[in-house]
Amino acid sequence: MPTTTALISRTLLAGNGLTRYPDLVVEPGRAELKPKFHGAPRARPIGKVPMNVLVLNSGSSSLKFQLIATDLGRIAQSNDERQCRGLIERIGGEAIITVRTRYGLRQKFAASLADISGALEYLVRWIASDESGITEVRSPSDIHAVGHRVVHGGELFTESTVITDEVLKGIEECIELAPLHNPNNIKGILASRRVFGPNLPQVAVFDTSFHHSMPEHAYLYAVPYHLYRRHHIRRYGFHGTSHRYVADRYRALRSLTEEQTHVITLHLGNGCSATAIRGGRSVDTSMGMTPLEGLVMGTRSGDIDPAIVNLIATKEGLSTHEVDALLNTQSGLLGLSGLTNDMRVLLQELSDHDDCRVRLAIEVFCYRARKYIGAFLVCMGGADAIVFTGGIGENSPDIRARICSGLEWAGLRLDDNRNERMVGLEGQISSDDSSLFAFVIPTDEELLIAQDTVRCILAKPGKHRAVAAENSGVGEMTH
Repeated sequence: MPTTTALISRTLLAGNGLTRYPDLVVEPGRAELKPKFHGAPRARPIGKVPMNVLVLNSGSSSLKFQLIATDLGRIAQSNDERQCRGLIERIGGEAIITVRTRYGLRQKFAASLADISGALEYLVRWIASDESGITEVRSPSDIHAVGHRVVHGGELFTESTVITDEVLKGIEECIELAPLHNPNNIKGILASRRVFGPNLPQVAVFDTSFHHSMPEHAYLYAVPYHLYRRHHIRRYGFHGTSHRYVADRYRALRSLTEEQTHVITLHLGNGCSATAIRGGRSVDTSMGMTPLEGLVMGTRSGDIDPAIVNLIATKEGLSTHEVDALLNTQSGLLGLSGLTNDMRVLLQELSDHDDCRVRLAIEVFCYRARKYIGAFLVCMGGADAIVFTGGIGENSPDIRARICSGLEWAGLRLDDNRNERMVGLEGQISSDDSSLFAFVIPTDEELLIAQDTVRCILAKPGKHRAVAAENSGVGEMTH
């Protein structure tokens, strides 16, 4: 045992009570996690056991992760198994690690983690330790692949792909399109190489790739064409993995083919976007070259007159960089309400105090979403359903009702009882006699990343066209 030790507490959620007890003994900056197996890496017998895929979403000081066991057979049978999920926060100091296992057990502890590589190494050692309870992983060699969320693939990457040096270089070339996100995604890829070695397969799944099916007239801006040719200035769209997952899941629920899938998906969270999907493919989306365009969001303005940028800079004495930050971090629900970007708080404030600015923020938010639905219905020549997802879309019957109000002309009639019950669940919220249905489908981007990772590694045709099966095999941990 180390001479200098610190106790890490594990928190168990049992009913409404919290129980804390000493869990791990760690040397400052390094946990003493004892793997259940030591020795040379062992080959995975193809077809005998599922692939344990570690899904990573790397931020500047955070690492979101899931470990999912799946393979082609499990994907086809909807038998994927989520072994754990969690988040490491405050990397670079005393980090907080929160993990939830497949059995619903939640653990929360702390460790000094200097960077993403240190955080990943710690995570892998914890997964392979007795403390995790994950019996399928006895050593790091039992993790067979890593799937990464990568925000921007530019025009280089139209589908998920195995990461090679060439692919990594391409992701680096897209940094100017996503300067806040792609560098962190790259850090996660490099950290995985350091922790697992260069031979473990890694796959990049891009937020933008689903929208590459948009036609030119939908993705081009009406600016001088040479700006597109020189600088790739165009609309790319984001949240593609989420939109793709819920569209495929809707298709499975309705027993439709891809060609029969005509829906408008609304991903509503702190970031918000709408996508028009015809024949199972994105034909238009609300976000543009950056995630700033489109719907009103938690702290982003969404659509504005571009001339406003120069006007704000002149009147407020700000640089264009500062105006960009204002539109991304101080606008949206936060800017309009002057209170918060959290829709739950705003709805409670409206109920308790009927604050006029809070009411205005909510009305603008819902009006913008309804406006995009109407526009997409025209552009698509009609749709069969509207699908709500994301934190707000999945959990706020009030916001869904406000957005759907006034869409009766399109054939959408909301069933109030269904809508009120549908919180964090999956199902139809419109009446059966509607000609335009409304559904709530919780998104599961990590599962889709794991499935794409398997498809890419096994080089199966159509690997980028994941199908959400009829019953999610990981439903007990769906968020």
